[in-house]
Amino acid sequence: MAVIGPKKTLLQTVGVVVVMGALAWASVPFYNWFCRVTGFGGTTNVAETGSDVILDQTIKVRFDASKERGMPWEFKPMQREMEIRIGETGLAFYEAYNPTDRVIAGSASYNVAPFDAGGYFTKIDCFCFTEQVLQPGERVSMPVTFYVDPGIVDDRDAKFVKSITLSYTFYEIDLPEDSASLTPTGGVDVN
Repeated sequence: MAVIGPKKTLLQTVGVVVVMGALAWASVPFYNWFCRVTGFGGTTNVAETGSDVILDQTIKVRFDASKERGMPWEFKPMQREMEIRIGETGLAFYEAYNPTDRVIAGSASYNVAPFDAGGYFTKIDCFCFTEQVLQPGERVSMPVTFYVDPGIVDDRDAKFVKSITLSYTFYEIDLPEDSASLTPTGGVDVN
């Protein structure tokens, strides 16, 4: 039986720590890439224009909104659901309101359910692509333009999907430097 020396054990331990650290560091970008490519986890696709093919088959799209704990905005979909033809471009709006007396920046994360439909839900334009900054008392309507890719009808699992839920969660972020200078010194009611 061979005896392993302390230097070799130390080198092996350091090697394991380095490899595990590298895997942990790479896991987030790899997972994001995997979700974008496969639609796993409700990740959507992004396109410059709408679909070239519009089917006679329809699908129901539901809209959901939530906020991270502590986010002071009010946030809601302006419509609960719509029925569109597969491949047809849809336009929906969400409303955000800042009831506070300070400027607040927010960013939205999103999800599509069921997961099988994530790879077929395609956004053309969305408020979630950029950070949002609301002044005290400001209320805004934020659009999302999308379509459901006709390829969904050929997917062995997703072809049975009759409704898709698009969910957004807003969370507070640090003010961008150019917006921080706009922070009012007193409570200003814009409405």
